[in-house]
Amino acid sequence: MNRSTTRLLIAIAMAIYGFYAASYLPAMLVGPFVPGLFVGFVLQAVCALAAAIGVWRGTRWAAGPVVLLGASIAGTWLFEGFVLGIVAYLRALAVAVIALVIALMLAAYVKRQGLTRGD
Repeated sequence: MNRSTTRLLIAIAMAIYGFYAASYLPAMLVGPFVPGLFVGFVLQAVCALAAAIGVWRGTRWAAGPVVLLGASIAGTWLFEGFVLGIVAYLRALAVAVIALVIALMLAAYVKRQGLTRGD
């Protein structure tokens, strides 16, 4: 698989995740409003869509939204686990660590591809 195909697949996956995170937002407005959870999912959706656009275009700034996406996923899971008690503590911690590790690995890959492309 060549590099442009890999970059396209990463961009598609991030765009799908952005729309997935955004699909939670309307339901959060109906029930009891939890601002922290709402902000977490808004950040996830915005960062995922910005990262998808940046990765797709192969820009140098694309690594930033990828890292912010990982941090917003980690923060949302930690908020759900430790503050709200919706999910188990260890699962929230595991997902947060995994999200950060994957985001850092993707950011390193995207950064390297942006630098070698010659933007």
